[in-house]
Order: sequence, then structure tokens, then C-alpha cells
Amino acid sequence: MEELFNKIVRQESEKLYWHLRRMVSSHEDADDLLQEVFIKVWAALPSFRGDSSMSTWVWRIATNEALNFLRKEKVRAALRFTSIDAEAERKILADPYFNGTEAERRLSCAVARLPEKQRQVFVMRYWDDLSYEEISAITGTSVGALKASYHLAQEKIRLNLSDSDVSK
Repeated sequence: MEELFNKIVRQESEKLYWHLRRMVSSHEDADDLLQEVFIKVWAALPSFRGDSSMSTWVWRIATNEALNFLRKEKVRAALRFTSIDAEAERKILADPYFNGTEAERRLSCAVARLPEKQRQVFVMRYWDDLSYEEISAITGTSVGALKASYHLAQEKIRLNLSDSDVSK
């Protein structure tokens, strides 16, 4: 089992880190979540039934961890009387590890403002380059619903970016 776990870590770590990073907008949060994902994978590995591929199973765990984290962040933001969007944008702008261009930073901020489901689909399709079928296997959502969510996400991002161009 240890050998299988080490193989999973070697094969999936980098891709999962970037998936989580794009979902939660912060290096520190993504790093913490990645550790949590591998703790859960290790604990659940003996009960893996093989209903899906090992990779799909690990990605499902990672995606669920990211979504749970985002829900908790939403509650924390509400308790601080701040917007979750503003908090996500603050993290992106303050992230010392962000090494993208200004356009990439603006896109990351626009993606951070998306509702959970749309953000999830956009990140997996656009940045992680997963097919709709792969995303469907990970999320348990139909391909048609994923396509609709992705389209809505694109439109919201387009509007958000054009609004920020006007305000500059």
C-alpha cells in the first residue's frame, strides 16, 4: 500500500497543487489542502473499491477538499462582514508566489468571483485541461450541465474583465 501511495503522490502532486491553487487562490492554502488531500487518500486507500480510476478518485477528494475550504471561507468572510470575492481578490493580489502577468492576475481575480460550481468547472476545463467526461467522472455532474456551467463562467469572466477595463 505504501508503494501505491508513493506512486500516487509522485504522479498527482504537481497537477493537484495547481488545481487546488487555482480553486483557492493562495499558495499557502493550496499547500495545506494538498497535505490534507494526501492524508485522506492515505486513510481511504485500503477501502478504494476501484469504481473509478485511481486518478479520478484522488481528484474527487481534492476537489471536495477545495469546495469545503471555499464554503468555510465564505462563512469566515460573512463573520468578518467582508465579501468572499474581496477576500479572494486580496489573497491573489497579496500572494508573493504569484508570478503571472497582470492579465493572468486579472483573470485569476475574475475566476475567484465565480460561484463555486462555475469556478470548479472553469478551473478543471480551462487550466487543468480536463475533458467534460473527466470532469463528469470527478464531480458526478452530467456533461450537459458542465457545458452550461462552463459557458456561464466564460460569460461572467468576460463581463467582469470588460467591467474592470472600463473602471481603469
